[in-house]
Amino acid sequence: MFESIRKHSKIAMLVMFLLIIPSFVLVGIDSTYFSGSSPVVARVDGHDITQAEWDNFHRSESDRMRAQQPGIDGAMLDSPEVRYATLERMVRDRVLQAAANKMHLQPSNARLASALQQIPEIAALRRPDGSLDADAYRQLVATQGMTPEGFEASMRRELAVNQVLGAIVSTSFATKAQAQVTLGPLFQQREIRVARFDPKDFASKVAVTDADLQAYYQAHTDRFKQPEEAAVEYVVLDLDAVRAGIVLNEDDLRTYYKENLAQIAGKEERRARHILIAVDKNAPAAERAAAKARAEALLQEVRKAPATFAEVAKKNSQDPGSANTGGDLGFFARGAMVKPFEDTVFGLQKNAISDVVETDFGYHIIQLTDVKEPPVPSFEEKRAEIEEQLKQQQAQRKFAEVAENFTNMVYEQSDSLTPVVEKLKLKLHTATGVTRTPVPGAQGALANPKLLAALFSTESVQDKRNTEAVEIGTSQLASARITNYQPARTLSFDEARDKVRALYIASKAAELARAEGQARRAAWSDNAAAAGGALSQPLVVSRQSAQGQPPALLEQVMSVDQGALPAWVGVDLGEDGYRVAQVTRLVEGAPVPAETAAQRHQQYLQWWTNSEALAYYELLKQRFKAQIKVPRPDASRTAEG
Repeated sequence: MFESIRKHSKIAMLVMFLLIIPSFVLVGIDSTYFSGSSPVVARVDGHDITQAEWDNFHRSESDRMRAQQPGIDGAMLDSPEVRYATLERMVRDRVLQAAANKMHLQPSNARLASALQQIPEIAALRRPDGSLDADAYRQLVATQGMTPEGFEASMRRELAVNQVLGAIVSTSFATKAQAQVTLGPLFQQREIRVARFDPKDFASKVAVTDADLQAYYQAHTDRFKQPEEAAVEYVVLDLDAVRAGIVLNEDDLRTYYKENLAQIAGKEERRARHILIAVDKNAPAAERAAAKARAEALLQEVRKAPATFAEVAKKNSQDPGSANTGGDLGFFARGAMVKPFEDTVFGLQKNAISDVVETDFGYHIIQLTDVKEPPVPSFEEKRAEIEEQLKQQQAQRKFAEVAENFTNMVYEQSDSLTPVVEKLKLKLHTATGVTRTPVPGAQGALANPKLLAALFSTESVQDKRNTEAVEIGTSQLASARITNYQPARTLSFDEARDKVRALYIASKAAELARAEGQARRAAWSDNAAAAGGALSQPLVVSRQSAQGQPPALLEQVMSVDQGALPAWVGVDLGEDGYRVAQVTRLVEGAPVPAETAAQRHQQYLQWWTNSEALAYYELLKQRFKAQIKVPRPDASRTAEG
């Protein structure tokens, strides 16, 4: 809502894009983190940013995101990574504001007015005489919790901040030669021949002893951890469930049929032809009067000889879409034409000719040529459809009431879901092997992170109580409870024996594949002819077309010095074995169309501009001693937790 106020110029949008790149972080941690009544979390140009300021800013940003994306996960917005990103944004804003102040950048009143006029919501408030509707403007900015004075001050600050990087962004350039030197290798093509050394081909050569398996198990116990899981039961309340419990009597259905027969039968359609004398609604009064006079004259002509209406329309109508067909508009229902035209058509008797009708398009003379009454279906024909519509309407009206009952019952009778199932006639679902995170491909209630988080809460796990009613979708509530819980543990050797054996063989087979591949690569490097038929047919690969080759191999192939070709490369793919490739030659690609070349140059210029802006911003952070005093969240640790 009103988001375009924050996007009032192209430079502003580009600067915002540049400044949210994660690599902008320049942090330092010192011992003053817990100083003062509210801890200091960052400092810019000698001014502190406190924990309270950070919390308020994050809350404001989260509210803005929720307004833009109502379905966004609130837990994600409050994650450590997202919270840290808002602190980085605060630091960025303070750095740029400090730079703007130091440079004495103060937008003029004319620049402010121009920026305001570029905001569509504000431009729409202009009156015909060019003045601004002050009351509407005040109401508009109030939706952002601001006064006009506060909003304009904020706009001035934003314009000043944009100027800090604006000069860098607007003056950056890169020549075509520079772009070609940089982008040439990116689109280069190379011919290769590949030999695969797959672990499965070496599995039969692996000797296995019990001692080997025991040793592998002891060295890799983390691979045999069994995550916590639970057997659960759950219920879902949605519109379908509410609708299923609604029973309608025959009188209700027949009453609905009678009262809505016109709608059930469909819309009446009418066919008309018209003559249009076109004139712009904003044309001078004299021009509009002349057009109306001409229409009045044509009206008298066709009323004297109604049978000539089509001929007169073909000669005089200024509607290019219908003039050639004698003004015929075909059949249409209500809602298809502008209101004055439609009201006239649906008020005429068949074959009657209207008075002159004025619309935004000009002046019309209309003749009604036909009326098509819709067929009236019988009650029996529409019974099933009516029943479905009524049930849906009643379910939507009743859902809030049933949802309240559902919420209360799963909470008040928290040791079982049976009461709510029986009272509301719901289906009790069961599942086993449920974990804290949705399993791949999961659908329905158990794919909802909010419900799973509630299900694996301490109270639910320990006491096996119902979760609270959790909203899992639009008009969808769910509650679940654990019936059997298995905590996380490490499988014993005996329990994991089969898995230990499979992993051990795979590991040793991969080692054999790697050793064989490395040996072959060394031999073929000395004598290419020795490769014989071990290599594939030639393939032409590039960074845009891998031809099914692993990324690690492709990177090795494209990194070989082109002056050293032909050359051999090898890459260890771990459990996927080993690949050896002979890079034989460069392959000239088709000439690049001028349009594509221009797009590539533009992309390079954007990259170059980004780099210059990043470098300048880093310089500003050093100049104004920007320092974040809290550690960056460990993403991997957060994911595990």
